[in-house]
Amino acid sequence: MRKDIKASCQKRLSRIEGQVRGLSKMVEEDRYCIDIVTQISAVRAALRRVEEEVLRDHVSHCVEHAISSGSKADQREKIAELMAVIGRSDR
Repeated sequence: MRKDIKASCQKRLSRIEGQVRGLSKMVEEDRYCIDIVTQISAVRAALRRVEEEVLRDHVSHCVEHAISSGSKADQREKIAELMAVIGRSDR
């Protein structure tokens, strides 16, 4: 993973960690259910953005390297991995 992407992801994940702690506190304090669900949606959206950033970096680095290597086996492997992770992300 490129250093700038890694730093960006770590920053986002730290923020998400704080959001999750806030959610726990909301539950502990018996906050309004809809407010809790709204915050859960915000955390899920933030995680999706991190996922997209990591996937974008993977494609621009790992998949691109497999393509430029000329190795058909490596290319198939990277594409299969990518398709599998994309398939799982919709669940």
